[in-house]
Amino acid sequence: MDKRFLFSVLVSAIVPFSAVAEAIDNSFERGVLADSSRVVDLDEVVVVSQPKEAFRLRRQPVSSSIYSSDELSALSVRDLRELSSYVPSFVMPDYGSRLTSSMYIRGIGSRVNNPAVGMYVDGMPIVSKNSYNFHTYQLDRVDVLRGSQGTLYGMNTEGGLVRMYSKNPMNHQGTEVNLGIGSRLYRNFEAAHYDKLSDRLAMSVAGFYNGQNGFFRNAVTGERADKYNEAGGKMRLVWNANDRLTLDYIADYQYVRQNGFTYGELNIATGETAKPATNRQSNYRRNMFNTGLNIKYDAERFVFNSNTSYQFLKDYMMMDQDYLALDYMHLEQRQLHNALTQEFTVKSKGSDKWKRTTGAYGSYQWLKTGAPVYFDDDFTTVIVGAMGMPAAMVAGVEMAVPALFHTPQYNIGVFHESNISITDKLRATIGLRYDYNRVKIDYDTNAKMAITVNMKGNMITRTLTSLLNNSTDNGYSQLLPKFGLSYDVDGDGSNIYATVSKGYRAGGFNIQMFSDILQVELMSNGKKAMMGDYDVPHTAEDFEKVNNTISYKPEESWNYELGAHLNLFGGKMQADVAGYYMQIRNQQLSVMAGTYGFGRMMVNAGKSYSCGAEVALRGKALADRLSWAATYSFTHSVFKEYIDEADGNKIDYEGNTVPYIPMHTIGANADYRLPFNCNVLRALTFGVNLNALGKIYWDEANTYSQDLYATLGAHINAEFGKNINMNVWTKNITNTSYNTFAFDSSASGDKLYFAQPGAPFQMGVDVRLSF
Repeated sequence: MDKRFLFSVLVSAIVPFSAVAEAIDNSFERGVLADSSRVVDLDEVVVVSQPKEAFRLRRQPVSSSIYSSDELSALSVRDLRELSSYVPSFVMPDYGSRLTSSMYIRGIGSRVNNPAVGMYVDGMPIVSKNSYNFHTYQLDRVDVLRGSQGTLYGMNTEGGLVRMYSKNPMNHQGTEVNLGIGSRLYRNFEAAHYDKLSDRLAMSVAGFYNGQNGFFRNAVTGERADKYNEAGGKMRLVWNANDRLTLDYIADYQYVRQNGFTYGELNIATGETAKPATNRQSNYRRNMFNTGLNIKYDAERFVFNSNTSYQFLKDYMMMDQDYLALDYMHLEQRQLHNALTQEFTVKSKGSDKWKRTTGAYGSYQWLKTGAPVYFDDDFTTVIVGAMGMPAAMVAGVEMAVPALFHTPQYNIGVFHESNISITDKLRATIGLRYDYNRVKIDYDTNAKMAITVNMKGNMITRTLTSLLNNSTDNGYSQLLPKFGLSYDVDGDGSNIYATVSKGYRAGGFNIQMFSDILQVELMSNGKKAMMGDYDVPHTAEDFEKVNNTISYKPEESWNYELGAHLNLFGGKMQADVAGYYMQIRNQQLSVMAGTYGFGRMMVNAGKSYSCGAEVALRGKALADRLSWAATYSFTHSVFKEYIDEADGNKIDYEGNTVPYIPMHTIGANADYRLPFNCNVLRALTFGVNLNALGKIYWDEANTYSQDLYATLGAHINAEFGKNINMNVWTKNITNTSYNTFAFDSSASGDKLYFAQPGAPFQMGVDVRLSF
């Protein structure tokens, strides 16, 4: 089917929704459909405090998805990556470790540096992208908002926003224990206790351990290349001081240790990916602690909210950067991140025709990164050859690029949003935010190459060094407006809407560029080292060029959207449909750095646009025994202006598809619950789920890609009495082979391709005990 025709049909279909809804309702009244089942809005059932929005999500002019704890459990979701398979236009692939947490919504995303999708956890804005990928447990609800959310949530929410909410001990009491075991010794243990200490005070504590031996073995070291272990705990204390004042304190700690980056060589002709085969096993470790205090004051005419958070991350990564059995190069990276955030909001309350929210936000981040690159024996041999030295003269070469970077930044924002009822059915949303971001980098890095040569029988060591020690900073300000119209088409909550909004992703600095800059300097001055020790000099003009090279500008976008939230068949089915067009300027892209093609850097790639459509359906039938959901999205993301001038060559990518963005995403699941009149076995639930992604291009030139693929899963859940649930599950039943990520590298001198394979068939059993 022609993709443009499919897109036009889906977009045009959202216009006459009021007529469609009326016709369907009339059919129901005539008895065409007859069933007592009814599906309700999840944000009516799973109530959470929303300090900014005046209306429930399905009454706002925004495309969104909501998942309850029961749905997360039915889908065997353990982190956000697994949930993304069932959310339209949302992709969070497995890139090899908890460090890599790239998220893409509507053709916008980021491999490195600043995210394009924001995240809030229990009211805390998670400011570091390196904290996004974590184990999720004891959640009450997850929201995914698509399209720019910059007016209310600021920078780095250009593509959308993810909000997670833990279970509130004021609403949940008792003890819950979850046990799981599965393929490759997958093991999981969770325990949580919720206690309402008095009418006004409640607390919860929870902890987990999670691990797996891994699916892929390193062909060189013999280790499991993707084994991992992680553990953590969290607590929550809620105090209703009186009928108006509530204090909510949350603390969450997680630790992970894993082998990662299971990249095997990819044959782009056959699409086959070899086993990982590196002489050094890549690995990652992380300590992460997030804590926050929410204060809510419910006055007679307004609600005041304050959120204060502190976020800490300390991690270590070792990556074999050539991804080969040969010993070319490896990277060690250590990060120490501290952040403070503060947000105030004041929201009007009551049934006024003018509902409004005003707020202010501030954050400060300290980030210290040590990222030394080590060039090993096989690489230094290549370097010597490139410098024109006779191999017989060279007795040995030592080369390394130690590096230390301090990149502090602060962000402030003030915002306002008004929702004005023009008529009983028509409502306007008008918002504006001023956002200012200041970024700085202090860098202290150098390259040192010690060459030992045989000069007529005498061993002489010459040292070539280059030192870069300087600092620079940039400031960026943005105005982020939002305009929306919502129209209620019936009395059952159905509505259609239109939205225009602006978003942006912050600018910054490429610390990944320094190793490439320094290597070029060493190679261009290599012959001078033959005359004696030599230190490459730098002038103020040189540092200005370096600072310009490492900096990149903010990415800006405008989002135009039409959509509808419909309650159909007398409440038996919900339909959420949206069509959108996004214009992106100064698009930030993650590309391989510079001359040799290793290491990642961020560039501004001119202009692009993204357009598409999203459909999400969910419903119940057969007296609520059958529950089902289906989602589909189509994304067409294309470069409008992008000329790559690397290495003196100009390559025009205009009209090419933006890499890493799947053209189609499909998700579906259905569960049928069969009750029994028995005290021992109360019910059996049979479930099946499907998700599919593709086509995904892996480079700007669109030379290699992952075709559309699908994975199938199933589960059987048994309810024993009131307190025991056992769930037997399977994933990727057909053992489909696919790649979640692919790239090319020239670290060895030849251009090679590598890929991260997706997980094969898995099965396991989870047991939940409730007391």
